[in-house]
Amino acid sequence: MKKVTLLATALAMVTGSAFAADMPLKAMKAPPAPAFDPWDIAFGGAVMNDYIFRGVTQSNHKPSVAAYFEPRYNVTKDLQLYAGVSAESISFANRAAAEVDVYGGIRPTFGAFAFDIGVWGYLYPGGSCADNVLTGGVPGGGVCPVSTTTIFLADGNVMKKDVSFFEVYGKVNYTINDNWSVGVNEYYSPNFLNSGAWGDYASVTAKWIAPSTTFGASGLGMYVSGEFGRQWLGTSDAFYGIPGTIYANGIPYKSYNTWNVGVGFTYKVFTLDLRYSDTNLNKGDCNAFTSAFNATGTTSVTAINPGGAGSNWCGAAGIAKLSFDLTAMTNLK
Repeated sequence: MKKVTLLATALAMVTGSAFAADMPLKAMKAPPAPAFDPWDIAFGGAVMNDYIFRGVTQSNHKPSVAAYFEPRYNVTKDLQLYAGVSAESISFANRAAAEVDVYGGIRPTFGAFAFDIGVWGYLYPGGSCADNVLTGGVPGGGVCPVSTTTIFLADGNVMKKDVSFFEVYGKVNYTINDNWSVGVNEYYSPNFLNSGAWGDYASVTAKWIAPSTTFGASGLGMYVSGEFGRQWLGTSDAFYGIPGTIYANGIPYKSYNTWNVGVGFTYKVFTLDLRYSDTNLNKGDCNAFTSAFNATGTTSVTAINPGGAGSNWCGAAGIAKLSFDLTAMTNLK
């Protein structure tokens, strides 16, 4: 009897194992793949002790504030469309209220190459005609009629009421590794600062990012970056011409080199950038180009600056800039 019982038990175990092997196993359900959201928004702001643009101060070497808002649409992970608006406080001879930038473009990425191609509009609302001629008009015709509020500049400089302009640009950045990247930039305007002169700016950049372990677990990051560029400029229209000279119909602005180098520190969404900027533009040609309202002296005489007033708006400058940058998809989730 005992043998029969043992045999029955063995058969049950074997049969059960066979049935179990034949039963379909229910697979574990994989977690759903994260949905691809093509939309994103970047925005931020900054405060700086000097607003420098291609080596030339836009704020009379005084503090400036800035802000931007940039919606983005990611067609794919390697192709982004974007448009944006930004604003900076400035100090121009025509007393424009601010610089307002409207821009848009496309950012394709191919491996380590990141491209950026677009159009940038620089708007300067609220300007008045800065003119040393009592009637409010100089050769150029109708730019500043008598009815227009006129600012009289003691240094003899003039500036149009509206200096808004646009540029088309193309940029490429190559990421060598986690620490090094280099770039090339190109900007062109057919009417730089509405002066009648074309403008072309080209530059090369380099950036080194410190390894993430440099500051331990503090979350602090650091980088060193620099840029060398050249601003080519054409000949202005008659508004900026010098009556009674060969430049009566316009002055050939002096093209110049500019460079900057600096170090930055990052923490979460904040960046502190400390930078040195300079150009090779002398004070006389700088005065002719900028129409600075605080030019002084009579010794900075050049062919396009016969009055000799000199401006320091294009010289060496140190910039300290504290900024914050956020994106909705990364920082606001």
